[in-house]
Amino acid sequence: MPGPVVITLEAFDAAVFDLDGVITKTASIHAAAWKELFDDYLRARAERSGEPFRPFDAEQDYLRYVDGKPRSEGVKSFLESRGIDLPFGHPDDPPEAQTICGLGNRKNLIFNQRLTTDGVEVYESSVRLVHELRSYGIRIGLVSSSKNTRTVLNIAGLETLFDAYVDGVEAARLSLKGKPHPDTFLHAAKLLGVAPARAFGVEDALSGVQALKAAGYGLVIGVDRANQAGALRDSGADVVVADLAELRLQPPSGRQTGAVERKASKY
Repeated sequence: MPGPVVITLEAFDAAVFDLDGVITKTASIHAAAWKELFDDYLRARAERSGEPFRPFDAEQDYLRYVDGKPRSEGVKSFLESRGIDLPFGHPDDPPEAQTICGLGNRKNLIFNQRLTTDGVEVYESSVRLVHELRSYGIRIGLVSSSKNTRTVLNIAGLETLFDAYVDGVEAARLSLKGKPHPDTFLHAAKLLGVAPARAFGVEDALSGVQALKAAGYGLVIGVDRANQAGALRDSGADVVVADLAELRLQPPSGRQTGAVERKASKY
C-alpha cells in the first residue's frame, strides 16, 4: 500500500480544484448525458446512411474525447474521431440543430434533466481537504469547463467553499481557451492574487492535468478515478492519488521539506 502524499504548505499560497470528478461525483452524470446524446445522433445517422451503428463508449470515448473539455470542443473532438464533419454553428443554436453547438446544447439539456433527477453527490474527502486548506490560510480556486458549475455547487450546498471561480460561462465571456490550454488556470491564479508557481492544482481529466502543467503550477496532482494513473502522469501530473484522502498537509509553520513527498508509491 502507498503511504500518504505530504504537501508542504510553506511552498504554496493557493490551491485550485477541478469540479467534476474531483469535488463532485457529477462526471458519471456527464458521461451518461454524452452517451445519450451521441447514441441518439449516431443511431439516426446510421439509419439514414445504412452504415452500422457504433455506440458511444461512456468510458473510453468519454475519457479520450470529451472529459474536461469545453462542451463544443468535446462534440467536435468525438465527431472527428468518427470522421464526421458538422458546421460549428452558433452558441445559441437550438438543441435540434445539426451543428456542433446544437448538439452541445442538446447535451446540456440532457445533463440538467439528469441533474434534477439524480441530484449531486460530493467527494467528502475532497471537501474536508478544502476546509483544512482554508484553515491554514490557503486561498481556494475552482476551474471547470462546465457552464453548469454554479447550479451544481448550489445543489450540492458548496457555493461558499471557493474564493474564486472560473467556469465555462466566465471562460466564454473572457474568450479564454479551455483545457488543455492553460488560460483558465492562469486566470484563476490571477483572481486569487498568486503566481502559478505558488499554487497547486488538482485534476482528474487528462486535459486538465495538461492545462495545469502548461500554466506552470508548482504542483500538479492527478486524481485517478478511471484507472488511468499512467496517462495522468504522462500528461504532466507530478503525483497521482486514487482519492484526496491520501493527501496530508504540513502546515506553513512546519519544517520546509519540499513541495511534495511520498513515503511509498505504486504509481
